[in-house]
Amino acid sequence: MLAERRHKLILQALRSGGTASVTDLAEQLDASAATIRRDLLKLEADGLLTRVHGGAVIEEDQPSFDEAAAAQVSEKDAIAAQAATMIEDGQAVILDSGTTVHRLALQLRGRRLTVITNNLAVYDELHGDENIDLMLLGGMVIRESRMVDGFMAEDNLRQVHADWLFMGACGLRAGGQVMDTTVAEVPARRAMIAASDKVVLLADQSKFPGTGMVKICGPEDLHALITNASEDDATCTALREAGVTVIPTAPGTAGG
Repeated sequence: MLAERRHKLILQALRSGGTASVTDLAEQLDASAATIRRDLLKLEADGLLTRVHGGAVIEEDQPSFDEAAAAQVSEKDAIAAQAATMIEDGQAVILDSGTTVHRLALQLRGRRLTVITNNLAVYDELHGDENIDLMLLGGMVIRESRMVDGFMAEDNLRQVHADWLFMGACGLRAGGQVMDTTVAEVPARRAMIAASDKVVLLADQSKFPGTGMVKICGPEDLHALITNASEDDATCTALREAGVTVIPTAPGTAGG
């Protein structure tokens, strides 16, 4: 196979899956691992991908928080309304930086809760609510994503304990792996998981498979998934088989 043809197929594989290993690419293209490594070097030099240990990734430009927040609002509100029913007054809840998680914050106004978050949009929604004890994690402000991140946020999370973590994701793979597109954001999310008794993933159908090159966690870390994806989706089936509670919802069911 000509190098130009291999390069085209490598980029197609990465765009469909976000990441691929040298071994997988070699098998798909019937080429040696050494040939694939040379191809990846050339494509990286051309600025078309990023090599990582054992393979390569394509990091697509992600929409800003405000752009993502404006998409599929009714679906996100239905997911958020379902999530709110799981929380009891007096509990402590971690809310991560996702836009669906932000919609959950709207459902929690007026309730007697402790909310721990690195999501500046969540902070904006809840900081004036005297019923809620609100902890904003420290760290660097990432303006485009409207979040706080970095080692200070991780350190803060080691000092707290929560009944629930509600988190979003950029993608959810067929085996139930929860994915993110930005390596730097993953350590704080893993620290949130470690600080929580139960982890609930909020993911609309666009996240199946969505995007993402780095794994946040696997099914073993999840208590539940709330989604508007089909119950027959292969990922939902895999999660149920792994012991995760899959809670379906539909747009138009959100409360006030």
